Formats: sequence, structure tokens, C-alpha cells
Amino acid sequence: MKMAVFLGCTVPVRNLSYELSAKRVAGELGLELVDIPEFGCCGYPVKSVHHETAYLLAARNLALAEERGLDICTLCSACTSVLTEVSRELTANEALLDATCKSLGMLGRRYSGKVKVKHFVRVLYEDIGLEAVEKAVKRPLDMFSIASHYGCHYLKPSEIYDRFDHPEVPQSLDRLVAATGARAVDYRTKKDCCGGAILGVDEETALSMARAKLDDISNAGADAINLICPFCSVMYGANQRKIGAGRDVKYDLPILYYPQILGLAMGISHEELGLMQNPIRPRALLAKIS
Repeated sequence: MKMAVFLGCTVPVRNLSYELSAKRVAGELGLELVDIPEFGCCGYPVKSVHHETAYLLAARNLALAEERGLDICTLCSACTSVLTEVSRELTANEALLDATCKSLGMLGRRYSGKVKVKHFVRVLYEDIGLEAVEKAVKRPLDMFSIASHYGCHYLKPSEIYDRFDHPEVPQSLDRLVAATGARAVDYRTKKDCCGGAILGVDEETALSMARAKLDDISNAGADAINLICPFCSVMYGANQRKIGAGRDVKYDLPILYYPQILGLAMGISHEELGLMQNPIRPRALLAKIS
């Protein structure tokens, strides 16, 4: 199985360990993630202010993948939502596709509407399959309890994702965590936003949203947070100490990307998974494994 990997803007700059671990785990499971150097921004940052520009940015990326005969595998949930939405609308709306192709023509590109987009963990869940994931586990993580953060764009709007998981009662990430042998932690604020969407305009409110989830997850007895979106990592990882310092609280709660969790269960070294590049170093967690 071969797919074009779409990294977006945040992963290469702030979350390199996510890319490293995803590619390492994918290779073990027979999924080849192909880099396309010409990929650009997905369009998400400008969608609310200039719809046409956002569509053109997304369509250009779709065209680049189509030229190589590849579907797209994403790591960022926001990138997933924009690329999926545009892909589906261009396929369903011939007039919109024609208008978009005229704009793409000025860039020397053309798109015929053939590319499908899936988040990396959805590829694991649906295409690789839970059974294959479980069979790849060599070192069950049964000593850990892990809380998954679903975020806002992984499952919503549900219609563009074919409702592969229930947006109000999500299970896919918990099942993937359980496949590694770890206990999937349930908690009250599981469906809440991390606050990242408003960090640039209202930092106090954004951090209070992340604080509520960190408190809830800590009280639920989790050893770590399972993440699948790089900007959620900014809230729970990069800002974790800042959130705690304001209340004289030390969370020291590791944030792990799902391919890092799966990679550990597969017996892959923490160096290859980039775990010590994470914002919160999971030293205590790694010591338990050792």
C-alpha cells in the first residue's frame, strides 16, 4: 500500500517526532508514505477569510498527489478536514471542479477529482485494520493507562468522513490504544476542544480550556495523552508547564502521538520514534518499559 504523506505546516517545524514515528510504524505495517516536496499549505488558515484561496491551495495539493497516482495520508486533523472537504466537493460538483481547474491551469496543474484523503490513524483503523495492528504488537503496553484526545477535526463534520466513527461517542482511538495492550482511559471532557483554535486571539481562554482537560485526564489516572494532531500538541505539550505554573501545579503528563505508542508496543526503540523530541519528555514512562 502506497500513499502520499501530507505533513502540513506544523509537523515539520514543531512536531518532527510525529513524522518520524508515523513513517517508521507505517513501514513495519506495509504502508509506504511517499513525500511530495511540492506540497504546500492545506488552506485551513485562510478558509474563514477567503474561501476561493483556501480551495485553490487544497486543490493544488490534490493535483500533485493525483499526478503521481496516489491518495493522501495526513497527520494533522485540520489538514485532513480541509483536504477531505475540498476533495469531496470537487468530485461532486462538476461546475466547481471546472472553475478550480481554470485557476490551477495558471499554476500548470490540473485535477480530475480522483484523490481520496485519510488521516493516518484512520488508515490504520480501516485499511490496515485492528487485527493487523494487534498482531504487530511485540511488547504489550499493559502497564500503562492512556487517555485519547480526539479533537475537533478528526471526526467532524461527520458527513465528509463517511461517519466511520461516531462523533459524539467516539471509539476508534480508544480501540487503537487498546490494541497496543494499554488501558484506554475514559474521562468526562473527552470530546472537548484543546483550545488551540483561539490561542492567537484569546490566550487566557485557550489555556483554560487545555487546563480543564489536563486536570480531568490527570484525575482519571492516565499515564499519558494520546494525540493525533500537531496543534493539539502545542496546547497539551508546549503549553503544559505554563498552564501548571500559573496554579503552582506540575502535571508532567507526557503527550505521545499514536504512532509513538504503537511503535513502542511493536518493540521499536524510543530513539527511532523520536520520543525525546516531544515537548514533555516521557522518561518515567520509558523507565517502566525498560
